[in-house]
Amino acid sequence: MPSIQFTADSSLCPLRLDVYASSVQNISRSRLKTGLRLISVNGKEAKLSLRLKGGETVFIEWEDPLPEFIEPQNIPLNILFENDDVTVVNKAQGMVTHPGAGNRSGTLVNALLYHWGLEEKRDESAFRTGIVHRLDKDTSGVLITAKNRNTEVFLQTEFQKRRVKKEYIAIVQGHPPSLYGEIKNYIARSPSNRKKFAVSKNPETGKFAHTVYRCIGIYGPYSLMRIQIKTGRTHQIRVHMKHLGCPVLGDPLYGKKDNLFADASLMLHARLLGIRLPHIEAENDSRTLQVFKAPVPVRFKKVLKTLHREYKATVLPENPEKVLYD
Repeated sequence: MPSIQFTADSSLCPLRLDVYASSVQNISRSRLKTGLRLISVNGKEAKLSLRLKGGETVFIEWEDPLPEFIEPQNIPLNILFENDDVTVVNKAQGMVTHPGAGNRSGTLVNALLYHWGLEEKRDESAFRTGIVHRLDKDTSGVLITAKNRNTEVFLQTEFQKRRVKKEYIAIVQGHPPSLYGEIKNYIARSPSNRKKFAVSKNPETGKFAHTVYRCIGIYGPYSLMRIQIKTGRTHQIRVHMKHLGCPVLGDPLYGKKDNLFADASLMLHARLLGIRLPHIEAENDSRTLQVFKAPVPVRFKKVLKTLHREYKATVLPENPEKVLYD
C-alpha cells in the first residue's frame, strides 16, 4: 500500500495540508483525492483542509493502486448460497479478497469473475463491483458478494447501517477476564507500525469499535471463543483479543510465540453471517435475516484435537451452537 511521510517545513507554513502536499511534496491534487485511505498529523487523523503551522509529522496513505484490468481465473470456490443477486462463499484462508499491489491474481474477485462468466474488468470505477465487505487474507469464512450494482448498493447500506449479524470463532492464547463480555473503545492505526492497529482512548484518533465475546471452552492456557462484532473495523477482533490479554493463536501481527503450536496459522473464522437480501426480504418480514454458516475449518479441528488430548476442557456448553447473541 503506497504511503508517504514528511515533516512540514516551518519556513513554508502556515499552509493548508493539501496545498503543502501538492506544492512542496509534488503530489498532484487528483492523487490526493483518488484512493485516499488515511491522513494523520502527529499521529491523529486529519483532513486535507487542516492548516499546518510547521513541524508537524504528516502521514498520507492510499489504497492499493488498481491494475488496468482484472483477469477471470478458474479458481475453485466453496459456494454456500447463490441466486440472481448474490454469491455467498466460504472464503479460504490465504485468499485475498480483491487484487491490489502484490496481489494481482489468485484473489476472490478473480475467481468470481470466472464463476460469473464475465470478461476482463477494465473499467476502474467498477473494479471492486461485488465486494461489499472483506475478510483479512488469513481469516476464513462467510463472505457475501453482489452480482449486480443494485444489490451492491442494497448490501452496502445494510452493512453501513449495522443491520448485519457477524459471528466468528477463534482459538486464543490465554483466558479472557470473564466468560462473557463486551468491548467498547476506539481503534486507531499504530503510530509505531503502520501495518498494525491499537486501542485508543481518544475518540479523535480512532474509530468506535464494539465487540461481544463468549468463552465456550478453556483448555489449559488456551480458550475457544465465539465473537460477534457490532462494528467492522480493520483487524477489530485481533486487536480486541490482544487488548483482553488473549491474542488469537497464530496471529503474526498481534500474537505471541507459541511452543505447542509453533506453525499455527491465524485461528480466526467467520462462522456466521446474517443479512437481509433484496427481493427475498420483500417477501417476508423486512427484519428477517438470511443466515449463512461456514463449517468449522480443518485447521481448527486439528488444533482442538491436540487441545483435547493435552488438556481437559473446563468450560464447554452442551450445545455451543445455541450460544448466540441478540
